Amino acid sequence: MSESAENFTWLISNFVSEVPGVEHAVVVSSDGLLLTSSRDFSEQNAEQLAAIASGLQSLADGTARMFGKGDSEQLILRMKRGYLFVMSISDGSSLAVLTSGDADMKIVAYQMTLLVENAGHVLTPQLRSVLREVIAR
Repeated sequence: MSESAENFTWLISNFVSEVPGVEHAVVVSSDGLLLTSSRDFSEQNAEQLAAIASGLQSLADGTARMFGKGDSEQLILRMKRGYLFVMSISDGSSLAVLTSGDADMKIVAYQMTLLVENAGHVLTPQLRSVLREVIAR
């Protein structure tokens, strides 16, 4: 794995370990492929979450366009024992984050915004290609 791919994967895992209540995170490409996931998240669950996040992002984008509300920025799915946040990164890629039920939604959303703003530019087509190759192995 290239150094930039390792660094990006480390950023995602570090986000999970540093933000209270965050349990898992994945980065998904615009076509629904898993690019990377946080440590200790099984590959099967990460791929399933990537597909779910991609589908939700697609529905949100279509809805925003249909009603002339601009771009979709963030989705929050509230469940009985947790939340799923999905935020656009770049070129249709998304960051999806699963949290516990006691996570502070404002803190999670703020930290996701910081991560996307500070690291989103790193997710170049070249890096996405390297991350896909690593996942495919």
